[in-house]
Amino acid sequence: MANVAVIGAQWGDEGKGKVVDWLASRADIVVRFQGGHNAGHTLVVGNQTYKLSLLPSGLVRGKLGIIGNGVVIDPKALLEEIARVRAQGLAVDPGNLRIAENAPLILPVHAALDRARENARGARRIGTTGRGIGPAYEDKVARRAIRVCDLAEPDTLDAKLDELLMHHNALLAGLGAEPFEKAALLAELLALAPQILPFAEPVWQRLDEARRTGRRILFEGAQAVMLDVDHGTYPFVTSSNTVAATAAAGSGIGPSAVGFVLGIAKAYATRVGAGPFPTELHDETGMLLGDRGKEFGTVTGRRRRCGWFDAALVRQAVKVGGIQGLALTKLDVLDGLAELRIGVGYRIGGEIFRHLPAAPGAQAAAEPVYETMEGWCESTRGARSWGELPAQAIKYIRRIEELIETPVTLLSTSPERDDTILMRDPFED
Repeated sequence: MANVAVIGAQWGDEGKGKVVDWLASRADIVVRFQGGHNAGHTLVVGNQTYKLSLLPSGLVRGKLGIIGNGVVIDPKALLEEIARVRAQGLAVDPGNLRIAENAPLILPVHAALDRARENARGARRIGTTGRGIGPAYEDKVARRAIRVCDLAEPDTLDAKLDELLMHHNALLAGLGAEPFEKAALLAELLALAPQILPFAEPVWQRLDEARRTGRRILFEGAQAVMLDVDHGTYPFVTSSNTVAATAAAGSGIGPSAVGFVLGIAKAYATRVGAGPFPTELHDETGMLLGDRGKEFGTVTGRRRRCGWFDAALVRQAVKVGGIQGLALTKLDVLDGLAELRIGVGYRIGGEIFRHLPAAPGAQAAAEPVYETMEGWCESTRGARSWGELPAQAIKYIRRIEELIETPVTLLSTSPERDDTILMRDPFED
């Protein structure tokens, strides 16, 4: 039986939380392998709504959750999230949550630098969450990051803070922001240490044991392929690799163990923040999609930009992300629309492309090339079998499969757990 990696196939916010939660019933372990608390997954369970940013979604199913080394962790944000879900009745303790000891930490100085940079960019801002994710990843690559394991060594913390603040305080001063005092930051980290360290371990050992004994592992990605730092709409991207290949490096397991790669996409398209969005709608239909889909970011609270499904972009995500099957969410949002459009390519300077080029100028100039399809009047909301879907909705799904060159293997028809149609169980591959 295969392990499964779940990644977003658009610009994030595709409904990964519900799909991971649903798949977690078949898994033994759920692993977050990249990103930080800039990601948000909303899970609706009966009359409870859980909003998760760092915690693996499988915890809601009572499964072991692991935060891998590819995640950057704000310790205060993590503890606040644990306290919040505990208040909702969810058990979170070192018995069901483990954290990679080599995961980098996000410090207050990272968030301050993130916000100062965005302010300095003015109209050219990227649209980050201002939570310090980018600067924390920079420190990791520059080999000055403070990691979870360092919390157990006060002398190591002391020395590392000297190097880290020498770099960041100079940047903050150049941006007109206040510098940070080492003593206060050191005291804060030492106070957090006894709350974080009980969760820490070399998680690669646990995952190796799980692999060898045949336990099912579900790898949970954050953001999406088109926000990947290498393959996305750079520079309007996140600061980590979001493709399925990162599941191995970001959790400490060999690439052959990742298993089936399931991509998640909405039946239309959304994006939060700045950056190119060729199929974006600025009309009443775009507003309708946003209202029906309740399109507000879990983390940012910002209204998401909405548009037609971009098959050329999702096809690109399928290829670079290693996606073997697609979970299509929010089909019900399209109910009642007389006409639907699917983006099949881009017109750039008189030339037609079937992919979005890497150059920012070309991305900004890309105009969508559409196919038009008839919509459906019947409701798809709550459908739990293929036979309950309107014929025209099935045609729409089949055309998407043809255009993205991969099968739709799972369909979500509402935020509720059980309103799901499974055509192919990824754990059985």
